[in-house]
Amino acid sequence: MNEHEKLNYVEFAAKDLSATKAFFIDTFDWAFTDYGPEYIAFAHEGLAGGFYQEDASSRPENGGALLVFYSDDIESTLAKVTEHGGEIVKPIFEFPGGCRFHFTEPSGNEFAVWSEADTTS
Repeated sequence: MNEHEKLNYVEFAAKDLSATKAFFIDTFDWAFTDYGPEYIAFAHEGLAGGFYQEDASSRPENGGALLVFYSDDIESTLAKVTEHGGEIVKPIFEFPGGCRFHFTEPSGNEFAVWSEADTTS
């Protein structure tokens, strides 16, 4: 259900749509709808969105927004990210309320995963 004046959709550039699509399917079990050779969309993943063909990426150090996944088992999620081609750019670190790590997917967009559990001790 769409809610008036609430965030509803996010879009990312992707240098390699097929690698990005495979990464999110294999790592997070996402489903995609293809809209031609230059756009793929996802839904029902906490926020709907898509990836469009472009030689750019979203990184916080360049002013890009950081979207953050939640995990009940951060170590398991980190293992899946690396197993399926994600690159860890910030290993697990603590912050008030939990811990998190940052990764890039095959097209270079940066995401993070957080957990309430303290796994760093």
